[in-house]
Amino acid sequence: MTAAEGAALELDCRGQRCPLPVIELGRRHTEVPVGGTIAVASTDVAARVDIPAWCRMRGQEYVGEETAPDGVPVFLVRRSR
Repeated sequence: MTAAEGAALELDCRGQRCPLPVIELGRRHTEVPVGGTIAVASTDVAARVDIPAWCRMRGQEYVGEETAPDGVPVFLVRRSR
């Protein structure tokens, strides 16, 4: 099982352009308990930079990146607080 498959929350942001994937992450991350993982699938090339930056600014842990079965990047965030 991949980390994305075990995520407490999966956000499908395919087709959304910057800054919408980060806005969705910021809006919904509190739905996950502290220590839980959020998987953000995004076709937006800026998400590769934006999501780790959002984590640094918001005190959350950027876990890394995986690839969905359809080839879309999936960015993993662990809720820290």
